[in-house]
Amino acid sequence: MPKEFAPEEFGLEEPADAGSIRRSNLIYFPVVPGRIEFASRVRNYLLEHRPRVVAVELPSSLEARYRAALDRLPRMSVILIPEDSGDQERATYIPIEPADPFVEALRTAGEIGAATVFLEPATHERPHLNDTYPEPYAVELIGMERYVEAYRVFPQPRSPELDAHAAAMARKLQGADPLASICVVVSLNLLDPLLDAMEVPQEEKPAPRARLFHRAELFNLHPECLAEVTSEAPYFQERYEEIRAEPKIPAIDRRRWQLALLRDAEQEYAINTGDRMQPWQRLALAKFTRNLAVLDQRLLPGVYDLALGARSIVDDNFAYEVWQMANRFSVQRTEDPPVETLNLSGDEVWLRTRKLRIRRRLPRMKQMLKPSGLKRRKREKAKGEWARQTTGASICSYPPEDLVIESYGLFLKRYAKSMLSEERSRVEPFTTSVLDGIDLRETIRNWHEQRLYVRELGKFSGETGAILIIFDEDKADRYPYLTTWLGEHQNESDMAFYSTYPFDHIVGPGIGRAEYGGLLMTLPPRRMYDVWSDSDYEMAETKAERLLMAALDYSMERHVVYVAAKPPRSMFRQLAARLNRKIIYIPLGQLSPAKLKKIRVVHVLDSHERREHAKEYIW
Repeated sequence: MPKEFAPEEFGLEEPADAGSIRRSNLIYFPVVPGRIEFASRVRNYLLEHRPRVVAVELPSSLEARYRAALDRLPRMSVILIPEDSGDQERATYIPIEPADPFVEALRTAGEIGAATVFLEPATHERPHLNDTYPEPYAVELIGMERYVEAYRVFPQPRSPELDAHAAAMARKLQGADPLASICVVVSLNLLDPLLDAMEVPQEEKPAPRARLFHRAELFNLHPECLAEVTSEAPYFQERYEEIRAEPKIPAIDRRRWQLALLRDAEQEYAINTGDRMQPWQRLALAKFTRNLAVLDQRLLPGVYDLALGARSIVDDNFAYEVWQMANRFSVQRTEDPPVETLNLSGDEVWLRTRKLRIRRRLPRMKQMLKPSGLKRRKREKAKGEWARQTTGASICSYPPEDLVIESYGLFLKRYAKSMLSEERSRVEPFTTSVLDGIDLRETIRNWHEQRLYVRELGKFSGETGAILIIFDEDKADRYPYLTTWLGEHQNESDMAFYSTYPFDHIVGPGIGRAEYGGLLMTLPPRRMYDVWSDSDYEMAETKAERLLMAALDYSMERHVVYVAAKPPRSMFRQLAARLNRKIIYIPLGQLSPAKLKKIRVVHVLDSHERREHAKEYIW
């Protein structure tokens, strides 16, 4: 995730009235509806200046419903407004959220004893406004003054309906007490039309047709639908509620909040699935969600982007935990009499919603049933029984695991060769021969030329040598067990690895279970000196670099396969060139997580005799 920052680093210790505009006794405070950054600024301003009147850009016909919703805060509500449309009856839904600037203005006004005015006339229908604003989080980076100024330089186009709506609001403001200090909380897209309308006296005009506001009803929102229907994720709104009680709300560090959301979701993921997030997955998730935000021309990803990234980088189960964590709002209840509860979907509240399908993988009880006659797994009769039978005089591997990891090593060699062949292939326009086939991608890319492109596959006739897999560079020294063991026959590699200490997790008499941090395999066997005590590799800064130096040293072939979350330092490519070797880097994220999880477990036996009974303890 991005580096955390404090607003002071950007010189943004701004006054509470930053961005506001004074006209006589009126202070206009522009906001972006539904955004926490502006709700916090509205509250700070009202607490510091304590105006006598707070005017908000909300319909006066819904004042009673808003008052009832304010009494329920911080629990969220929704106002339902029925609409007549021919023979069908439709409805408009207005969620009432604690982090909305207009709701916060009404809420804080009640705390400081200020009168409130709802500016939108009861009989005036609000025109449809394209709520396109610059990234709201940018206000934390450049300050309120510059944000408002940048928006006013490039305003949205006006329409006659918009000017008429602003004039109707101006009539109510012009009728307010001219001696009272009034704070007008208005959305940015209505700021300039309202300022212009206030420059001329507004006369009362015939009221347009009234909507069915008198039939509006207030409902409780179901806890499961909050993330779909609210402007801000409930998880962030709950954090806002935690800091709202402070005398002055600090800067909203949304990046830190997103990081906390992902960490909480990761904990739930580990509890519910038993899987753990890997460092390379966190890095890939940060890059992926950043790119999604850039595509939408935003500084930070939204909750949808976080869930999509979680599904793409990790799995559907983690995406589910991210979405559920974003939906968390602890004070919301399913039943809250006498207010009825509604469970809404995003399509009912918003236009142009995006859908994300999450297929959660759950264990099925029928698959977990054991066949009759299956022997039960052996258990210790007394705690510490197996540990007392562990001598530690010698160690050896478990042959079935050796076959699995050797097979995976062959797969990596084939994968590396295919990568080299791909690098050496070339594409050219079709002339006399189709070579190894038509390249559809290049043909479509250059379709305007009306030519076919063909591909000639590169030939790689050599072989790959040593294989190095780095699951974790172990900067926190989590893998203290350093071992080198030799292959027992011509088809078994010499191996050097670092792992957790196996006999801290004993699964049978003399049988320990460990987790690889990194491993090196090289053929032919019985050549490798103890890598961890070899003085030739003292210049290595990490365990992974020591294994890489050994791989370059012991590889019989020119190409060495290096699988890790990130490529090695450039100095090792130079070292490889001096030894007439070449490092083939394969990103860990390109390989199957399920397969990597399977080969990462290693069992260490304290003697060859344990192999006869190991199958009774290793599952």
